[in-house]
Amino acid sequence: MRKNISSGSAWEAKIGYSRAVVANGLVFVSPTAATGPDGKIAGKGDVFAQTKLILQKVGEVLADAGSSYENVVQTKIYLTDISKWQEAAKANAEFFADIRPALGIFHVKPFVDPEILVEVEIIAFV
Repeated sequence: MRKNISSGSAWEAKIGYSRAVVANGLVFVSPTAATGPDGKIAGKGDVFAQTKLILQKVGEVLADAGSSYENVVQTKIYLTDISKWQEAAKANAEFFADIRPALGIFHVKPFVDPEILVEVEIIAFV
């Protein structure tokens, strides 16, 4: 069984993706940026703030999928400046210090919007 979860972003239909997909008891959350309700990047210049906002947004997506932070089994953090990894890791620990999912931190080239400093991708179970 498959269920697509939408955030309501116009980009989902334009590009052809879902914010998350639930399949076979797993939730796959697409890489998520710190986009505010106005569609603009929040936490400009601040990796910690962007990561924290992203993980808050991911929590809402997980709830929509019938899951929660406690069910997260893997987190991937993508950074445009790897020297800021500890800021992202600190925000990650605020959500997952006791849960301790598998974690990867990756250095990437700039995203399509240069104000995006970090994106987070999650896998959880329902």
